[in-house]
Amino acid sequence: MSSVRLQLRYKLLLLVMLPMVAFSVSARGVYQTDEAFLTETFDGKVPKSSVIWIKGDLRKTVADILSHKYSGMRIRYWQQDERSAWILNEIGKEQPITFGVVIDAGKIAHVKVLAFRESRGGEIRYPAFTRQFTDAGLIGLELDRHIDGVSGATLSVWAMTAVTRLALYLDTLTT
Repeated sequence: MSSVRLQLRYKLLLLVMLPMVAFSVSARGVYQTDEAFLTETFDGKVPKSSVIWIKGDLRKTVADILSHKYSGMRIRYWQQDERSAWILNEIGKEQPITFGVVIDAGKIAHVKVLAFRESRGGEIRYPAFTRQFTDAGLIGLELDRHIDGVSGATLSVWAMTAVTRLALYLDTLTT
């Protein structure tokens, strides 16, 4: 094979693979800061944060919800009347994903991906996916509805589902 044909093949291969790499990296990023999320959630009047200490039986329940031990000692949240906001991290495949969850009167008002650090699975940030969680509540420790997955984003879907379950559960402890 001539060197010109070989170079042409390498260029073609590079041309085909470059968009694949660019697409996988494009999911990473900070989509909204914690401060902007809280300001939006509480119409510019962010309440003082509160803390739930993770100890005793609560530590076990949190581990049951997440399917692993929670490494922190406390979880911070913001509450105004029946509306609470939770900024929580959960591992997708290898990296933490930062979620913002808003609970209103015991139901999910909305959930957002604030920061995504994985190379795959970023599709969970789109409203077409997150709308499934709107008005979801808990039955026991499970969501009261089935959440459809996203092909190629299974671990990210699991992370979002676990975080919403955790926020709903913790919200019951604040009222």
